[in-house]
Amino acid sequence: MIESVQEPRVKHTLSYGMVGGGSGSFIGDVHRKAIAFDRSAVLKAGCFSRDPSITAETGQMLELTTERLYKDPQEMARKESGRAEGIDFVVICTPNSTHFSTAKAFLTHGISVVCEKPLTFEVQEAEELKALSEAKNLLFAVTYTYTGYPAVKQAKALIASGALGELRFVNAEYPQEWLAGPLETTGQKQAAWRSDPALAGKSNCVGDIGSHIENLVSYVTGLTIDRLCARLDTLVPGRALDDNATIMVDYHGGAKGLYWSSQIAVGHDNGLKLRVYGSKGSLEWNQETPNTLGFHPVDRPAETWSRGRDAFTPHAQSYSRIPSGHPEGYYEAFANLYSTFCRALSAHKVGKSPLPADLDYPGIDDGLNGVRFISKCVESSTSGSTWVSLT
Repeated sequence: MIESVQEPRVKHTLSYGMVGGGSGSFIGDVHRKAIAFDRSAVLKAGCFSRDPSITAETGQMLELTTERLYKDPQEMARKESGRAEGIDFVVICTPNSTHFSTAKAFLTHGISVVCEKPLTFEVQEAEELKALSEAKNLLFAVTYTYTGYPAVKQAKALIASGALGELRFVNAEYPQEWLAGPLETTGQKQAAWRSDPALAGKSNCVGDIGSHIENLVSYVTGLTIDRLCARLDTLVPGRALDDNATIMVDYHGGAKGLYWSSQIAVGHDNGLKLRVYGSKGSLEWNQETPNTLGFHPVDRPAETWSRGRDAFTPHAQSYSRIPSGHPEGYYEAFANLYSTFCRALSAHKVGKSPLPADLDYPGIDDGLNGVRFISKCVESSTSGSTWVSLT
């Protein structure tokens, strides 16, 4: 019998609010279901849309009281901070353009934050949020969800153990086909805002999915990027932002990397893949078959590690929920992020220091690194795909 996710080590009933995620929102519903997996927190407040009627409709659907439905995030932050039983944290799942102002409002009023990625438009904004969260002694998570898979955590542990030896090369890709045509012109909301610089920022493809590559590689390998050379393509006529990107990377210490992200790759659904090559072996993980991890030692036959069947490290195994052969996927990975964050916040709320394992969620530094990565990719591409430094 496999072990389930660990129960919270510090008991504290958490409540949360949500900005964005109104009726019809894909990602807002994902957040709510992920939090509900482990009863990590209870939804108590919301500003689900700029349209008050959508906020009211969503609030009624979620059985919230009307007095805790708000016209804008600033009102919500102010009033919830003044309530004796106000929310412990807010979930921000709006388009990119409002992440900074919304997160700043809640941090200013003493409320911890979970925010969709990319964290902000500009590096300076992300740095301001980091400084504010630290000054206020608040927790901040950024939903780079793919680090929540048990096999990803096992990959991190394998590399940290030295099983791959000296890391030499990283190859990571994230191809999708959903924007192979001008979907944004059809009224499809997800495509429309991601293709609009006013809402998405300076990048679509790198900002939306290329940033997941950067975070996944950083988490699993521990490598930091010294410099990069990027080419961002806009291949669908009339589109304002990139839909394909190729990025060469030099890491601190001498390892090299090559990233490819694409939203015009016909034949691919959500093909996030990671390959890491070292002097003693390599590993490979594929998000579309997330329960297994390929390990290829140089001196013996290749191995396939299976979540729930094989002996992962205790930490990686603690995120596995059901027996082998029963697929765990995106919702479970999202729930793992929240269960970890909420354990840390529960300890924090009662004046205890979270255990190191409870801090294993993507935080403000990961968000800042993602914004810096996006900005440097755009800088490199617009200057003729020159090498630019991240340090």
